[in-house]
Amino acid sequence: MNEKVMIGTWAWGPGQNGSKMVFGQSYDEQVLKEAFDRSVSFGFLDWDTAAVYGMGSCERLLGGFMKGRDDIYLSTKFMPGGRYKAGALTESFNQSMERLGRTYADLFWIHRPSNLIPNLKEAIPLIKEGKIKSIGISNVSLDHIKQAEELLATEGLKLGAVQNHFSLIRGDQQPIIDYCNKNGIRYYAYMVLEQGALAGRYSAKNHFPTFSFRNFMFPKRKFKKIEGLLEEMKKMAEELNIDRSQIPILWAIGKGAIPIVGITKASYADKLAEALKVELTKEQIDKLTEEAVKTGLRQQGVWEPQ
Repeated sequence: MNEKVMIGTWAWGPGQNGSKMVFGQSYDEQVLKEAFDRSVSFGFLDWDTAAVYGMGSCERLLGGFMKGRDDIYLSTKFMPGGRYKAGALTESFNQSMERLGRTYADLFWIHRPSNLIPNLKEAIPLIKEGKIKSIGISNVSLDHIKQAEELLATEGLKLGAVQNHFSLIRGDQQPIIDYCNKNGIRYYAYMVLEQGALAGRYSAKNHFPTFSFRNFMFPKRKFKKIEGLLEEMKKMAEELNIDRSQIPILWAIGKGAIPIVGITKASYADKLAEALKVELTKEQIDKLTEEAVKTGLRQQGVWEPQ
């Protein structure tokens, strides 16, 4: 079992917040099944999804692929509304489990800190019943983490994980990463590749599909700012004999995070497995960080509270 990374499914399913809308392209179910099988064959058994990814379609796909398997570590999420609604978390959890074909989640997230404490309180009975094995919070500040820890401690429970946006061009998370690692909280990093902007396949000349959310998030002018960083990634990848799309993943691991890596093709699993045989040196990590700072970018999703 390879626990250095978790595999993400945001780009899988159709529908709102799904593959076409966010990433500008759709994926054939058979291709995704091959990607799942190849990933599992390499020991990538930790899988992340969410109720809002394709509004349930990603959960359904993952649930179908892992049917009959009890070795998959399953992570999914509840998206709270602007106001707390009693029972909404429990209802979302039950619906997710139905789509995924499970009776429990190994890791269940509150997807954003809206009404964090009331939602955590609602999750506590599910934790105590064993339906939620570990509870996580996403898109949060250090204050949110401490509030969650304090509440859970009153019930003899522990915060299991934090999942925040962290990448070479969103590198301001180090204090939270360090706090989590010091206190036995797993820190998962999402958008490590910035939805493909740091994968090395796109540029100002060859940019994202026009009608996609990621093109809105990362237009041509931003690609021009990361040319130096992409060039350094390319150079380093050639020296290490790995695909350059894997450099930001190894950087995040070197910084103490567990990257969530989207895999939509079997070949991507091959590249990831090969790259994880490599460990970046401190000098390589520092060089990448230096080039990232030069970009002047701090990438942030419109959904993020800060």
